[in-house]
Amino acid sequence: MDSQQQADITFMRRAMELAAEAEAVGEVPVGAVLVYQGKIIGEGRNRVITKLDPSLHAEMEAIREGAAAIGNYRLLDTTLYVTLEPCPMCAGLLVHSRIARLVYGAADAKTGAAGSLLNLVQHAGLNHQVEITGGVLQTECSAQLSGFFAAQRARKKALKQRLRGESS
Repeated sequence: MDSQQQADITFMRRAMELAAEAEAVGEVPVGAVLVYQGKIIGEGRNRVITKLDPSLHAEMEAIREGAAAIGNYRLLDTTLYVTLEPCPMCAGLLVHSRIARLVYGAADAKTGAAGSLLNLVQHAGLNHQVEITGGVLQTECSAQLSGFFAAQRARKKALKQRLRGESS
């Protein structure tokens, strides 16, 4: 394993820790870290539910924090690590902020905008394209998300059963 692959795993593990923090408060477990010159300059986790803000995806938070850290909205030579392939909103943000590289864990067939559903981050008509490395710690990232949604379904099923029992 080369040094880039080792770094990718290290930073993705931090993103997974952030995703676990999101899950602990009832958010979809997605975490992100923004790296510049080998150091984390921004971190984020989903806060859509707790902050009542549909734009507060993990990527959005990490990029905002990173831009503030370096004092520039252009994030040239940075890498964003995120546990789930970005949606179209976040993919647009990556392009606008000029992020050089995206590393994600789990692909998202339903809303992924870095190659799964569409590839916004490498669209030839846009003024910036982002290098993509997908599938880093894919099994672990996918399991984190799948576990969360399985638990959500089980809670809903238990609630329905309880409500049926009370109405009998």
